[in-house]
Amino acid sequence: MSQRKSQITIQGMSCANCSQTVSEAVESLDGVAEASVNFATDEGTVTYDPGEVSLGEIFAAIEGAGYTPVTESVTIAVTDMSCANCSETIQEALKETPGVVDADANFATDEAQVTYNPAEAGLRDLYDAIEDAGYSPVREDAESGEGPEGDARDAAREKEIRRQLRLTLFGAVLSLPLLAFMADHLLGLGLAGDELFGVATGWVMFALATPVQALLGKPFYENSYKALVTNGRANMDVLIALGSSTAYVYSVAVLLDLIAGGLYFDTAAFILVFITLGNYLEARSKGQAGEALRKLLEMEADTATVVDADGNEEEIPLEDVEVGDRMKVRPGEQIPTDGVVVDGQSAVDESMVTGESVPVEKREGDEVVGSTINENGVLVVEATNVGKDTALQQIVQTVKEAQSRQPDIQNLADRISAYFVPAVIANAVLWGVAWYLFPATLAGFVDALPLWGLVAGGPVAAGGVSVFEFAVIVFASAVLIACPCALGLATPAATMVGTTLGAQHGVLFKGGDVLERAKDVDTVVFDKTGTLTKGEMELTDVVVFDREGRPAADGGESATDGGSLATRERLGEDDVLRFAAIAESGSEHPLARAIVEGAEARGIDVTDPDGFENVPGHGVKATVDDGEVLVGNRKLLRDNGVDAAPAEETMERLESEGKTAMLVAVEGKLVGVVADADTVKESATDAVSQLRERAVDVMMITGDNERTARAVAEQVGIDPENVRAGVLPEDKSAAVESIQDEGRKAMMVGDGVNDAPALAVAYVGTAIGSGTDVAIEAADVTLMRDDPVDVVKAIRISEATLAKIKQNLVWALGYNTAMIPLASLGLLQPVLAAGAMAVSSVSVLSNSLLFRRYTPDDDYRLLGRLR
Repeated sequence: MSQRKSQITIQGMSCANCSQTVSEAVESLDGVAEASVNFATDEGTVTYDPGEVSLGEIFAAIEGAGYTPVTESVTIAVTDMSCANCSETIQEALKETPGVVDADANFATDEAQVTYNPAEAGLRDLYDAIEDAGYSPVREDAESGEGPEGDARDAAREKEIRRQLRLTLFGAVLSLPLLAFMADHLLGLGLAGDELFGVATGWVMFALATPVQALLGKPFYENSYKALVTNGRANMDVLIALGSSTAYVYSVAVLLDLIAGGLYFDTAAFILVFITLGNYLEARSKGQAGEALRKLLEMEADTATVVDADGNEEEIPLEDVEVGDRMKVRPGEQIPTDGVVVDGQSAVDESMVTGESVPVEKREGDEVVGSTINENGVLVVEATNVGKDTALQQIVQTVKEAQSRQPDIQNLADRISAYFVPAVIANAVLWGVAWYLFPATLAGFVDALPLWGLVAGGPVAAGGVSVFEFAVIVFASAVLIACPCALGLATPAATMVGTTLGAQHGVLFKGGDVLERAKDVDTVVFDKTGTLTKGEMELTDVVVFDREGRPAADGGESATDGGSLATRERLGEDDVLRFAAIAESGSEHPLARAIVEGAEARGIDVTDPDGFENVPGHGVKATVDDGEVLVGNRKLLRDNGVDAAPAEETMERLESEGKTAMLVAVEGKLVGVVADADTVKESATDAVSQLRERAVDVMMITGDNERTARAVAEQVGIDPENVRAGVLPEDKSAAVESIQDEGRKAMMVGDGVNDAPALAVAYVGTAIGSGTDVAIEAADVTLMRDDPVDVVKAIRISEATLAKIKQNLVWALGYNTAMIPLASLGLLQPVLAAGAMAVSSVSVLSNSLLFRRYTPDDDYRLLGRLR
């Protein structure tokens, strides 16, 4: 049993019991020999058998125990992946590297996403693992932090495109003269003589084809060797090398009179030219697919104008800006980093982040997003997030991670790709041998088919070339016509475009698997406050009750008799509001803030309470003027022995108006009711209407009371029966689970903070964002805007992307299903097979790129699309 020892840094431990908990959690895994965790150093050492348990499982066990193992993530560009088999090889090589927690390689993006343990592995280890597998990582100077991230990979991508173009042009120039020989051979014109300029025609063809074979064929031969010898698996390069070298070697043998037959130097050359041209077009298409993200990053400002305490201005590089710096942003300039406006007023164009074309008004206290554009007015912004913590950088990182997490439908393509190349080679050998052994029988069978004639007239039994020569043609064609590239690109190419498209419209998917699931949602569960409503509560009513428990007709007058709370004859409206405001001043809840702000607006002095206790989901208890004050719902008063019955009619009236009413009790007696109201978002009704048109059931869940919840539901068009009210924050996840227990696939839409548990258990958790909070861990989807309509956009993008994936898969599988039999039956020239192979992968990429034009304001429509 091979043992491996890993050193892990662990955050969140607060005592020796914590270290014991982590040790026990890790040692419970099969394959772990020993786990030693030191609370004093925040480190642990784990000895384990990598054949039985992975480092990823160990890290998951630590997280499951409630602690955080330190990891780092990096994206590594790889320049020479040629098919899905290559990405699988790189992925396996990285996962076997000591210190790697998880790895995923994407053939469509030419990148590998790696999560690793920085105490055990570094970038050099990851680069070396990729190189040992036979591929070329783009080495960026990330360890030193020098240079703009992505410059190296962009340069490598451009270099690869230029290289493929040079190879294509070189091959085309040498192969063009061979076109005449090919036309003469295929059409049987008999124009080419035995000699050309005194040199035998065969040797002229050899002289033209050999440089093409050497230069254009070299990458395929090298990659084939790495695939077969280093990694023990065949890939697309093996098919190309086999097909091209078969035609070339056979022609050399004929030229040297070792065997009888025709010359196929032109075929050998054009195979490589067509494939290289296809690689060039493929590389360009991949670059175009990722162009939107690169343009997004290019929108970052290069410098910032920093203002010091004395008002002096200095222009500094963006990377030198620190949290807390104050930056002056003039009209037309980009806001350098995320921040808060501390002075000035202006409209800001946030379309590059949220997809919203209408500028947003910003004033003192408002948050702004880095790289957005200040339209008018001068703003002074205090930096809150810089560098990789900015919204823009997080958006790009979220999209990249989403592109590395493929939909489940990719599993089908992966399973097929794993056996595809060996199966193609076996099929080619089988039919080559069959044609050699049974030429007359097979020729008679094919002639009976309602198709065109056999290549080169068929074997000699059918009046054509020699049996061996025809068997070689069939073998080369059957090898070259198969295209694992198209199959490997079908899903990741569409996913790459779909996730980027989502980001451009303010919808961030955490992964391709989430992108796939969203289309199957049949129930959307909205949180009320801050999701369907603006979450900007305002004080609307203060109702005073007299000592007999009746609402005071005149609203009451302020008490003038002094003394204790219990001995005062009556309280006025300002008294009730003052007690409520002081009690609520210790709470951060929106309802509490509205009461405090309402009191201050009336000129009431709101001091700190002498004592404060928050009762989650019910209200607050506080000590004010040496007396106990309760502010909250019926249950809070009932649990504290206060009769709330006299206020029931008032509560019902306010709640039926869509207001949130709270009872106020002082020293065990009901003294009044205060009410807040929230405004329903303008687009909430439209969002519910569009979802219902799609036959999606819409529900609402809230901690508010039944009447208020139903009043809001009625405003936005939600069926009252689909309202679940009075649900405490900690019970929302159970409520969502109960909905899904009915067989529903629910999307929970909330603010991503209080609703985190519910978001985590939902089939799809969707956090509705505020523009800067883009990294909500519990959510599968983050909406950059506070707009419920974007829920519909998320579903539309999901449905459209999956439709595009299915189109690509049908094309890729349909192409191979139709063309491989034709080649096996001797009905395709090898050179035409190579051309078709190149076109197939380019077609899949082009089909995916067309998807970039789609806007999710409407459902995706395409003639004949699959659903």
